[in-house]
Amino acid sequence: MRKLVIAVGMIGTLASCTQTERATAIGAGTGAIIGGVVSDSWGGAAIGAVAGGVMGNLIGRSRERDGYCIYRDRYGRRYEARCR
Repeated sequence: MRKLVIAVGMIGTLASCTQTERATAIGAGTGAIIGGVVSDSWGGAAIGAVAGGVMGNLIGRSRERDGYCIYRDRYGRRYEARCR
């Protein structure tokens, strides 16, 4: 019963997050589990959490502006617009 309450609380917490925040949290959690299992230490879990969090953040930010592309104008400046 205790595990169920914790799981529901975690799901409820992630439900109010943006796509980037959700991806960062999921990446950090997954990285911590994988890092801890592979290295069998807390240090490996911490490194895995940081690496997973960074990767999750990058993936989440790329999905947040779905349907937009980055273009360059004739002066080399970057701008976002709907993909063609």
